[in-house]
Amino acid sequence: MGLQHWKKIWVGSAGNMVEWFDWFVYASFATYFAGVFFPSGNPTAQLMNTAGIFAVGFFMRPVGGWLLGRVGDRRGRKAALTLTVTLMSASAVLIAVAPTYAVAGYGGALVLLVARLLQGLSVGGEYAASATYLTEATDPKRRGFASSFQYVSMTVGQIIGLGLQIVLQRTMSDTALHSYGWRIPFVVGALGAAVVFYLRRNMLESEVYDEDASAAEERGTLRALWRHRREAFLVVALTMGGTVAYYTYTTYLTKYLSNSAGLSKDTATLVSFTALIVFAGLQPLAGALSDRIGRRPLLITFAVGSTVLTVPIMKLLRHAGGYWPALGLSLLALVIVTGYTSINACVKAELFPTSVRALGVALPYALANALFGGTAEYVALWFKNAGVESGFFWYVAGCAAVSLVVYVTMRETKDLDLAGTRGSIGAGESSVTTAS
Repeated sequence: MGLQHWKKIWVGSAGNMVEWFDWFVYASFATYFAGVFFPSGNPTAQLMNTAGIFAVGFFMRPVGGWLLGRVGDRRGRKAALTLTVTLMSASAVLIAVAPTYAVAGYGGALVLLVARLLQGLSVGGEYAASATYLTEATDPKRRGFASSFQYVSMTVGQIIGLGLQIVLQRTMSDTALHSYGWRIPFVVGALGAAVVFYLRRNMLESEVYDEDASAAEERGTLRALWRHRREAFLVVALTMGGTVAYYTYTTYLTKYLSNSAGLSKDTATLVSFTALIVFAGLQPLAGALSDRIGRRPLLITFAVGSTVLTVPIMKLLRHAGGYWPALGLSLLALVIVTGYTSINACVKAELFPTSVRALGVALPYALANALFGGTAEYVALWFKNAGVESGFFWYVAGCAAVSLVVYVTMRETKDLDLAGTRGSIGAGESSVTTAS
């Protein structure tokens, strides 16, 4: 892989990192600002309110997927990636300056809601534009490896957020963090987005996109996507189990360890921080493995592991009692999830032709995340508030089981040709065929 390819991967990943830093610090710092925007009372109810606003951002992702996916297919991957980071920067600024409940009543929560809507628009397009760009910008024989950097960058963004949280926890009092310290990461996110905006303004366009000969009026349209509706439905189905598991063991894990397992906030944060560092390092290794053995074996391994082990892992985490047991169980869960995260970007991108690839990945993926990923934390807290927390564990396992059926019956995508005007899957040929 030449220097030019590495440069494309770096620029795409750097922007993705900042996007997801801003996206995840909302979740990781929610325990500190949950009481700032809502009346005092039940801490779990306050977390449910902030988790509800977190979920609302996901429901804007299909809109962002449609709008920015269309931009990515009609104007280029570079244009879409530049626009997404601009929207994310604006949302970070809004959260950083949002007034508290004591100052403006529910006005602060309204500002928070608007910011999350902007973030939803941004991330709805970011995932697809980044997945498409990273998949198109490298050698076909190393697409799994290259596209794995999407989740490397997503995870590094979260690691930086958690690392900043650890620093703030050790340098500021708990009172100061609840009062104003939680605003600091959103200021950092806005500044980081400004740097990435400059990088993306000077990035190189994907050669596959530049060479596409599709008529301009057909690029990125819902009509064109409808011709690949089987692939679009496949994206929703194969995303379902992976996104629920991913958000369970990343954004929700810290809250679960502190709110249910009884670990201190400091210890819970350190567990997540350490586990995510290992998780990020696993992504390129698994991506490279998929380039050798195919995508389906990794997806199937993930789904079987999540279906069988989610309930025991979550129950054992509840009684972990300390840093090392919690870390070991968290790592086990994230190793399983790696089978999905390391390659899901290229699997989805490989399903569609160039002219509709960004929209084809963006819209169905965003819909799946709105229904399953964005609501995972809220569903978990709902089960807890209802006194049946273990119900959520079975919910996660059930979603993985549904995706397992899809993984077993879908065809391999590793050797599909990205440059084809209709791809290797013909108009009348389904992607969901039983593998030989």
